[in-house]
Amino acid sequence: MRRTPRSFPQAPAHGSLPAELNPFVGRREELAELGRLLEDARLITVTGVGGVGKTRFALHAANDVQERYCDGAWLAELSALADPGLLEHAVVEALGLTDQTSKPPRSVLVEHLAERRLLLVLDGFEHLVDATAGLVRELLRRAPGLTVLAAGRLPLCVDGEQTFPLPPMPGPDAVRLFTDRAAAGQPGFRLTDANRDTVHELCRRLDGLPLALELAAGRLRALSVEQLLDRLDDRFRLLTGSTRGTLPRHQTLRTAIGWSHELCTPEQRLLWARLSVFAGQFDLEAAEYVCGGPELPGDSTLSALSVLDVLTDLITQSVVVREDTASGVRYRMLDTVREYGADWLAAMGDAERVCRRHRDWYLGLATWCELEWFSPRQAEVAARVDSELPNLRRAMEYSLEHPQDVHLGQYLAGTLWFYWAGCGRLSEGRHWLDHALEAESRHEPHRLKALWVLGYVAVLQGDAIGALAALQECREGAELSANPVAAAYAVHRSGCLALVSDDMRRAEELLRDALSRYEEIGELNSNVLMAQVELAMVVAFRGDLPQAVAICEEVATVCEDHGERWALAYALYVLAYAAHTHGRRAGPGSCWRSAWPSTTRSTTCWAWCSRWSCWRWSPWTRATRRRRRCSRGRPSGSGRRWGCRCSVRRTTTCRTHCARRRRASAWATARTRSSGARAPRSAWSRAVARALEGPARPAPAVPPRPRGRPRPGSAPRTRASPPPPVPYGTRRRRAEVLARLRPLDQRA
Repeated sequence: MRRTPRSFPQAPAHGSLPAELNPFVGRREELAELGRLLEDARLITVTGVGGVGKTRFALHAANDVQERYCDGAWLAELSALADPGLLEHAVVEALGLTDQTSKPPRSVLVEHLAERRLLLVLDGFEHLVDATAGLVRELLRRAPGLTVLAAGRLPLCVDGEQTFPLPPMPGPDAVRLFTDRAAAGQPGFRLTDANRDTVHELCRRLDGLPLALELAAGRLRALSVEQLLDRLDDRFRLLTGSTRGTLPRHQTLRTAIGWSHELCTPEQRLLWARLSVFAGQFDLEAAEYVCGGPELPGDSTLSALSVLDVLTDLITQSVVVREDTASGVRYRMLDTVREYGADWLAAMGDAERVCRRHRDWYLGLATWCELEWFSPRQAEVAARVDSELPNLRRAMEYSLEHPQDVHLGQYLAGTLWFYWAGCGRLSEGRHWLDHALEAESRHEPHRLKALWVLGYVAVLQGDAIGALAALQECREGAELSANPVAAAYAVHRSGCLALVSDDMRRAEELLRDALSRYEEIGELNSNVLMAQVELAMVVAFRGDLPQAVAICEEVATVCEDHGERWALAYALYVLAYAAHTHGRRAGPGSCWRSAWPSTTRSTTCWAWCSRWSCWRWSPWTRATRRRRRCSRGRPSGSGRRWGCRCSVRRTTTCRTHCARRRRASAWATARTRSSGARAPRSAWSRAVARALEGPARPAPAVPPRPRGRPRPGSAPRTRASPPPPVPYGTRRRRAEVLARLRPLDQRA
């Protein structure tokens, strides 16, 4: 039988966890993980940014597992404690202990906990982290049955500590929490189809922070969800007015984030403010350049402690979040935390200079990515631009907002041509290029570059008028300013426009002119190789296949030497077309298998159509054509997504089979209509796998088409399957090519 020390009465065994006043929403996976950790670890610290719900989460988890502890679970709230010397007294009081002797309170705690199995929850210890760490270390050493669950914005850094970072709530949980709290304050509120998208956007803008969501739900007494979303630009003034009796740091969003700010050192506050210029993720090199340097005021404080050291401290305090991505270790701040830092940066009068350094860094990054696109690192470059796109947008916005920096915005929008065209970002690229060229700029080379890139994007979008206007303006400006580089690119893209417009004679003339200009100025990059591939397409479509093959083989050699994959995919596409035209069964499939990995990132019309055409030419695909009609593996609605009206029909033209194709299509359409069946559609990836692996069994023989009507009294004839499709004819209108990419049953 356990004995109780005589100096104080035994505390009640049930503990002191407060009852929950409203339902706990979400966090099932986090609760299960924390419950497993509590089985093994004796000290677990739940960390996270202010307002993420650490206190409520820790208390709910403690309530779930308190039956494991025969002496109960107890809460010690330390946020209101200002003097570290009173820490032991606060814990003694939280445990319900009384002592009338002269023993130090720490000794009282040790004697009480030495023979007990108990869970102690410590909340709000950030401002007393050193004193709390010392007390916890001694109690864990001298009380083997003690388990400590701490909740704070930074870890205790004690031996044996298990840190549990608590992320913001995911989208569905955040919506549930907002809806639940809104219905509690506004009984008529419901999540409907009319407000669902607005609620989702509101929860996303609030970073899934439970405190922000609950404060926003309280505002629905006076505002609609739409009004609430419109006013989020000033979220710190909007999200106030918590319920009575809550802790001061939980009453407004500003006090919740400000509590973390007060715990930071001057160096940490300075870096927090400067990091607020980043949009989305950033890496260490960008932070060191943008937030350090002798040109900025206050860097004498950051020079003693490097940016890396201070950044590590901010990660420890849950101000900055570390993320492991495909492009390496990156960091980010929640929008709420970033906006708080931006307010401080503006108050310091340092925002303009830091934003300029931010813009300069991403100008250099875009230039590096453009050069590295012509290298084996194309996939790395594409992933890097993907992750840096929010910062690149901010850099373009900053440049275009300042008249003296418009030329830098034009340069940045033009330098990203490889991303707009090579990674399927045509619409966004068109937006930035149009916006950049609306403003006047005295730096002609940057404007000319933006013009030919705009023409290139317009060609890929199928906007012949816009492309012609931009390329003509670029060519005239290049001649007036004696800019041979811009002139060469304008001529090149004009040839590309002629190619997709079926003007093959003009296309060949312009592309040969462009290649000679490239040779004169010593230009060699992916654009030059693409000009050669486009010339090969032209001569192939005009019937000179040997010359097209020779050009593409030369391009393939250069691509292999430099590790270039984007232009190589198009060169292999032309080689596959040549092999198909010559009737070599193994040629198209092997070229397609080589080209497919190189174009998987590209979602432009040319890339998708070339992949689709090569797939259709593979021998096992032709052998299983009938099976594919019943299990279509084409990208659904792809023709509607593509704006480019490029002349892909020429790549699949076979004049001798034109009439046969039309008869087969009409027969298949009539058959589908009569049966009323709709063939099931499979995923594009499943279709690719079928083409790569080949047919699982020999394709059934196609019976001949029945002719004439059956004689009276004779057995009815079975309707025969249609013959396999053949390439498209040349006299079809251009839009039919895209419609043909949809299943036949859809057109029926």
